[in-house]
Amino acid sequence: QVQLVESGGGLVQAGGSLRLSCAVSGGIFSGNAMGWYRQAPGKERELVAGISHGGITNYAASVKGRFTISRDNAKNTVYLQLNSLKPEDTGAYYCARYPGGAQVGAADYWGQGTQVTVSS
Repeated sequence: QVQLVESGGGLVQAGGSLRLSCAVSGGIFSGNAMGWYRQAPGKERELVAGISHGGITNYAASVKGRFTISRDNAKNTVYLQLNSLKPEDTGAYYCARYPGGAQVGAADYWGQGTQVTVSS
């Protein structure tokens, strides 16, 4: 059974930083692409950043240059560093696993989410 557990969310002032972590158990972590999504109140869930099994990254235009996704295969953990946070970054952040090594198709496992709130 694959499980994803996020941590690191919280309340931060605009311009501040947070580091989200997603610990993955079950499966073979190093073989899967991973992604971070977020959902703001009243909005659809959107992809924020993704990383392939080989470390190739991609970002939503709204976060490029401010957020950094990374992975530590030895720790079965994927991270999302959030810098220069804006109030519009507020939302629930979810970690997701893809079935293969690239971000192709739909994610097959999701974490429970961690809340990020950015005050102005």
